[in-house]
Amino acid sequence: MSLTRRPRALTLDLDDTLWPVWPAIERAEAVLHAWLRDHAPATAAAFDTPALRAVREQVGREHPERAHDLSWLRQTSIARALAQCGDDPVLAEPAFALFMDHRQRVELYPDVPAALARLSAAFPVLALTNGNADVARIGLGAHFVGTLGARTFGLGKPHPAFFQAACAQLGCAPHEVLHIGDDWALDIEGAHAAGLPSVWVRRRPELTVPAPTAAQPWRIVADLQALADALDALPD
Repeated sequence: MSLTRRPRALTLDLDDTLWPVWPAIERAEAVLHAWLRDHAPATAAAFDTPALRAVREQVGREHPERAHDLSWLRQTSIARALAQCGDDPVLAEPAFALFMDHRQRVELYPDVPAALARLSAAFPVLALTNGNADVARIGLGAHFVGTLGARTFGLGKPHPAFFQAACAQLGCAPHEVLHIGDDWALDIEGAHAAGLPSVWVRRRPELTVPAPTAAQPWRIVADLQALADALDALPD
């Protein structure tokens, strides 16, 4: 979808657009398992980190209606593992709180601090996420006018209703909002289906545009600095 004028607002994906998500999750899972060794040793002995992930995946298969709520899936799976091993499932609450604290300890891509400051100075920016990252806890809250998350909304990307709700929250029509993200199916095809122009942040140059696809991003960029430069060149 073409863009000939500056958009009125931006929606911005978080995980894998502003930081690599899996290193943060893996570190958080390691801290969680160490905590279980101290507080629920039977569970820690029976479930290593891959086994705990398998429980979470099983909970997800059993509860597809909760697929949008990664926090519920994680805490419920911890409680299940605890109960299966004779440990107190009430421990799932502090265990999950510890996991969440460390899940927010992300390492930004090098371009993000300066580029996000540029973008947020020029446009209202709304965070869109299917995950459970918290921009305030991460220290980026000042750059966003708000967050729309799948957990609270009840569904997430690529559903058109999610993007439409984001536009309503910004007080803009879909064609006035530029969506930015790294995932082709969730971000680019999702935005296209909802009538938003998009930018594909392709941090892995080996990725190619899927074929066939009706979605056409306004730009494909390697980082957010390139995006900020492209937006600066647009007329008001």
